[in-house]
Amino acid sequence: MKNNGKPNKKKVAKLLRQLLIELGENPDREGLIGTPDRMASMYQEIFGGYTMDAELDVTFSDETDVIVARDIQFYSMCEHHMLPFFGKVHVAYVPSGKVFGVSKLVRLVEKYSRRLQIQERLTKEVADELLHMGVKGAMVIAEGDHLCMRMRGVRNNSSMLTIAYRGVMEQKDLREHVLAMIKAPKTV
Repeated sequence: MKNNGKPNKKKVAKLLRQLLIELGENPDREGLIGTPDRMASMYQEIFGGYTMDAELDVTFSDETDVIVARDIQFYSMCEHHMLPFFGKVHVAYVPSGKVFGVSKLVRLVEKYSRRLQIQERLTKEVADELLHMGVKGAMVIAEGDHLCMRMRGVRNNSSMLTIAYRGVMEQKDLREHVLAMIKAPKTV
């Protein structure tokens, strides 16, 4: 059970200790002493998105046409195999008189990536929350590498690309213009 939205670390550590035993390991051997506690702390950190606030209510009055934040790094855990997937997210939005601080866009991506997740849902959730905050349109592109594909099953190094667009970003001309901005070489 969760306490104030956070996992019960003692209970999680106890479960992880039992998992080590079930895997045929000795949790009391030198290399594994403390591992269940370290893993419980790690899980609290990497699954922190369940209780995270993206702080999108912090805005600045400004008029601009399109804002694009490229290459926001993300790390997540596949909900099917509990193996990591990671990559980058590009977020574009058309503001409605107010803009978000760029750190808020990073926090928004972390809010949804730091959970048991699938990339398709992660992409949609980021776009949906932006639209919910009153922007005229949003487009989110996620590029991910999935260890559940690389380490097991098909053992393939392919990456996955998912796209979600909302509001005025459904207009083909605008969407293509923003895609060109995202693909353009960096100038800095």
